[in-house]
Amino acid sequence: MQTHHCIHVGSPHTLLAFCSRRVCTRRLTVAMATPDKIFFATGNKKKLEEVTAILASGAALPFQVEAAKLDLPELQGEPEEISKEKCRIAARLVGGAVMVEDTSLCFNALGGLPGPYIKWFLEKLGHDGLNRMLAGFEDKTAYAQCIFAYTPGPDQEPLVFVGRTPGRIVAARGPADFGWDPVFEPEGFSETYAEMDKEAKNKISHRYRSLDKLRSYLLENSAKQQ
Repeated sequence: MQTHHCIHVGSPHTLLAFCSRRVCTRRLTVAMATPDKIFFATGNKKKLEEVTAILASGAALPFQVEAAKLDLPELQGEPEEISKEKCRIAARLVGGAVMVEDTSLCFNALGGLPGPYIKWFLEKLGHDGLNRMLAGFEDKTAYAQCIFAYTPGPDQEPLVFVGRTPGRIVAARGPADFGWDPVFEPEGFSETYAEMDKEAKNKISHRYRSLDKLRSYLLENSAKQQ
């Protein structure tokens, strides 16, 4: 089901650091029926279309996905805790069900870094700089990770759905117009993400794997309310 507009909700542009130990984990998560509308925290129309298409692959969705352009704080911490906290904030802002995406590129030689901070590493260092980070290591392996966090409402603990694609970091190849795709070569392939056909990439991408898990959860809980 396609959407035709976004809602815009503002919040302070602040850098909020938090320690995962301080995140409340005492709230009990109970599976709830999938609502009729789920907000996706994005202002990117193309990303909304891609996410909706992946969720709807194989069958029409029994719920509506609507974009919500939110000014969420940039958090520090472990990827799953970052995703959960952003989801909690987003749910309070929209006052309903919401899903939030967080993407990481993790170098095994660096213990998972740059991880969720890849956007800023790429901005400051460029593709060549990402390669130079591994110059002193024999291990060039990495994994692309996507986490979708979802909650049916502001008072519910978010659930996380993790998708990973293993690969390695290589010298940039292919179009340089989509983030770090040119330096990531998925395992079992001789092409980088940037060189791959979009349809082929989507079948093995970290985003697809994360969304596939989220879709199964939402459809299962949608069926329970029928």
